[in-house]
Amino acid sequence: MFAKLTFLGAACSVTGSRYLLDVNGVRLLIDCGLVQERELADRNWQPFPVPPSGIDAVLLTHAHIDHCGYLPKLVKDGFKGTIYGTLATAEIAKTVLMDSAKLQSEDAAFKKKRHEREHRTGPRPLEPLFTVADVEHCCSHFTPVNYHEPVTIAKGVEVSYTDAGHILGSASIQIRANGRSIVFSGDIGRWNRPILEDPDYCPAADYVVMESTYGDRIHEKTELIGEKLRSIILDTAKRGGNLIIPTFAIERAQEVLYYINTLARAKSIPPLLVFLDSPMAVTVTKIFEQHLPILDTDMNQMVRDQQSPFHFPGLKMVQTVDESKGINSIKGTVAIMAGAGMCTGGRIKHHLANNLNRPECTVLFVGYQSVGTLGRLIQKGVNPIRLFGQPVPVRARIETISGFSAHADRQELLQWLSRIGPTKPRTVFVTHGEAETARHFAETLSTEKGFAATVPEYGNEAFLE
Repeated sequence: MFAKLTFLGAACSVTGSRYLLDVNGVRLLIDCGLVQERELADRNWQPFPVPPSGIDAVLLTHAHIDHCGYLPKLVKDGFKGTIYGTLATAEIAKTVLMDSAKLQSEDAAFKKKRHEREHRTGPRPLEPLFTVADVEHCCSHFTPVNYHEPVTIAKGVEVSYTDAGHILGSASIQIRANGRSIVFSGDIGRWNRPILEDPDYCPAADYVVMESTYGDRIHEKTELIGEKLRSIILDTAKRGGNLIIPTFAIERAQEVLYYINTLARAKSIPPLLVFLDSPMAVTVTKIFEQHLPILDTDMNQMVRDQQSPFHFPGLKMVQTVDESKGINSIKGTVAIMAGAGMCTGGRIKHHLANNLNRPECTVLFVGYQSVGTLGRLIQKGVNPIRLFGQPVPVRARIETISGFSAHADRQELLQWLSRIGPTKPRTVFVTHGEAETARHFAETLSTEKGFAATVPEYGNEAFLE
């Protein structure tokens, strides 16, 4: 037998990516993410399915919270091995995890006061999953790797990282042992997008664990993004409201800034105050500028020409809570970009509380909203929604630009897998998608492309020959 593969997350669900691979006497965990779907969130608090002390290494595809967000808890509970990832991933992960620890502490304190006031108890302990100190300890386990440079992580086990084009530093991971190989796609990006290089195609493999977030749909054409964003900005300004954009701090914030900057330089929109109200996004934006060699040619040229999309008139980088609160006193239309991208926590919830009930305002979604998240509820028209324990009527306009997605759509996923060779993999395990979407994509792989595809469920084991 080549290896045993156990699916401990993102199986018939989108978040909480965790795949356990037992190979050549070593135990590897590929990704270690937080679960963000409300109905599955208890998994974050349950004991890890295997003793963390028995895991030899973690291979991290990228630094989104649903792929790295459980790492401090894993270390806290006994993991002593090495965490491998690209340098950019290691730097961004530290920022993401620090932000998560602080938000968890703030949210826990806020909920504790509210529960005491309301004389009720919750289903989970009112304490953070991990602390800042836990994050600092966790980050000491990181060892950076480079794209296309094989690394031997145990006797007879070799790992290679290739650029997934999803966010800065993101990767697909190929693991080779015993004359066999398996590829974990991570989250696959898109071709011909600003800022990042295009994804590398899937390396040759006997087995592939492949994401399917958008495996049942085709995105809007990227050529339409600028025009649609321009129309939304002009319409909101005409009504005298604010434009609220729930924004993922990594990649999405930087790409939205790119498009707003392009519109502003072309004078296609009126002068606009734009608040990037996310200390994490501000820090990540600085990390982008420190990794020009892995950004695309156009982005490098813009920076050399002193036209960086991350610096333009009207852009305000917000750090403190007082600065964030001060945005509410500004008259006229402003654009507020704040996290979390799925409205699950952070400053965006306060901006929603202040603007959702105003018909002149617009809430613009530019990223995927998982089932059960507050963002998904707003996007699907639930009204009223519940914020900070209180019902809030939704009177603002709700818009979505799906073309911003950093995830490949169905056609792009097929494109990524299309060049694998010289033979087809024995099995493609379709993961990281809602159950119906994953099954739809697996059927597409099977009927249209002739791949042997299956959709594992949480806790399933696969014995790889």
